[in-house]
Amino acid sequence: MSGLIGFIGLGVMGEPICRNLLRKSGSTVLAFDLAADTLARIVADGATAAKCVGDVVSGSEIIFLCLPSARHVLSAFEDGILPSIKSGQTVIDLGTSEVGMTREFARQLAEKGALWVDAPIARTRQAAQDGTLSVMVGATPEQFAKVEPLIRHFATDVTLCGDTGAGQVIKILNNMVLFETVNALAEAVAVAKHSGVEPRLLLETLSKGSADSFALRNHGMKAIIAKEFPLRAFSTAYAMKDLSYALALGDAAGLNLRGAALMRTIFQETIDRGLSDAYFPVIAKLIDPSGFPQ
Repeated sequence: MSGLIGFIGLGVMGEPICRNLLRKSGSTVLAFDLAADTLARIVADGATAAKCVGDVVSGSEIIFLCLPSARHVLSAFEDGILPSIKSGQTVIDLGTSEVGMTREFARQLAEKGALWVDAPIARTRQAAQDGTLSVMVGATPEQFAKVEPLIRHFATDVTLCGDTGAGQVIKILNNMVLFETVNALAEAVAVAKHSGVEPRLLLETLSKGSADSFALRNHGMKAIIAKEFPLRAFSTAYAMKDLSYALALGDAAGLNLRGAALMRTIFQETIDRGLSDAYFPVIAKLIDPSGFPQ
């Protein structure tokens, strides 16, 4: 191995994360993505292009994954990571994925003397560009000490959450709370508008009191109030995927997560209306269609 950093998945979050690693780590980055134009951009910034996942694994000491879903991670694991991994290598998964699958990947890599670390990212696309993400890590303290310095090239908050899978648990619950909060904001905005109160004033005022939140200042002000639901953002379909992980954790614990179950219904209705690819605060359109003229 050459000691390179590998990076697989150059999507909305992956590309700026990879760019921060290029600029700050002092290491060469071996990158791969199925989208040729995205890969070309990161190569223009100084990365080396790989032809496939296996090439990244074969040529890197530490490999980052930033893929959209557990299905994509499973494909990369089976087709390229597991066949190519060697003792001493580390794979760091930045995506949100199923807890059980994460722990199984770690077990299989451990049999080969390699390490799987779950390190799902949180915050916005802008935070990915600025290098100010929050990262929740599932690892032992010794493993965490090994990967934390690299993660800090693109994150300002890096938390050791517990052993393997704990990072995924906390990220999944983070998203569950976020989704339910954004729904509450969308309802509040709709009620305010129909009650003669200007929605922007509502959220600006709420931000000064106990209802303030990251979701209010970002998803509320920058999406619901601005009526901006771009396609290249955290989509309703991806939100539904992450919510399903939360409900599965609840089921496994014997808990009835009624708020999360309601969000599943809301997301499904949004998807059924053809909005699966839109930024997930688009759920506001279901609550008050009159507020979003076609």
